[in-house]
Amino acid sequence: MGEMNDSDWLAERFEAERPHLRRIAYRMLGTVDETDDAVQEAWLRLSRTDATALENVAAWLTTVVSRVCLDMLRARRARREDFVGSWLPEPIVTVDAGPTPEEEALIADGVGLALLAVLETLSPPERLAFVLHDMFAVPFDEIATIVGRSPAATRQLASRARRHVHAAKPTSDVGVDEQRRVVDAFIAAAREGDFDALLAVLDPDVVLRVDAGPGSPLAQEPVVGAAAVAQEAERWSRMAPLARPAIVNGLAGAVVGQPGRPFAVVGVTVVRGRITKLDFVLDRVKLARLML
Repeated sequence: MGEMNDSDWLAERFEAERPHLRRIAYRMLGTVDETDDAVQEAWLRLSRTDATALENVAAWLTTVVSRVCLDMLRARRARREDFVGSWLPEPIVTVDAGPTPEEEALIADGVGLALLAVLETLSPPERLAFVLHDMFAVPFDEIATIVGRSPAATRQLASRARRHVHAAKPTSDVGVDEQRRVVDAFIAAAREGDFDALLAVLDPDVVLRVDAGPGSPLAQEPVVGAAAVAQEAERWSRMAPLARPAIVNGLAGAVVGQPGRPFAVVGVTVVRGRITKLDFVLDRVKLARLML
């Protein structure tokens, strides 16, 4: 192949892998801009590589984007030492229409806000081992070369991460229709300021988390327990009339605010018919791309 043909071939291979790379990066980083930055960096490195030296372009790209994500996670953790409240991922939200193919690829396999929030509590190597092995079935010997550990140590990273994720129970155990019924009941109770009705839909150990962004006066630490969360919901009741049902990262949730000007996105986790997690994203940067 001539030089131009080599370039075209690399570009075609990269575009074929782009959706897969974005899925990995979003699960590692949790924001669309950082996801696209990591994928773009992988392309820049590929474009400077001798194509004839690559035995498996897909595996090479997975390795590169994973290493880029590791570096970005480590830098982000260092910057976030003074962050107040909960850091939550950037939500993928739809109200009327379904998600675009690109959005669908990012949130496939039920990657809700609660799961991504749990992944955020893992160390970067633990997160990478869990994401690549448990979500993408990458063998441990391949992951080991990325994190610089032995395959056995890498297996332990994934095992610790898996135990942490399972203990947090961050995924709903019912379909979207049942989730929607519970979310609708929560919104109705919040609108009415009905404390008893709120308690009826909240799990006794429910956790409410708020990501208001760096330096926001709305930042707060997580609220735990049905009574405390119900009191918080009553405090927010004046905003409840502006709440609309939505699909948030593939699960039932809500958007709060005037059309085209969302004030908040709410991710909800429903287990055994009750809400176990309420994740409020108020960060204006993370809501900026939403025209809902």
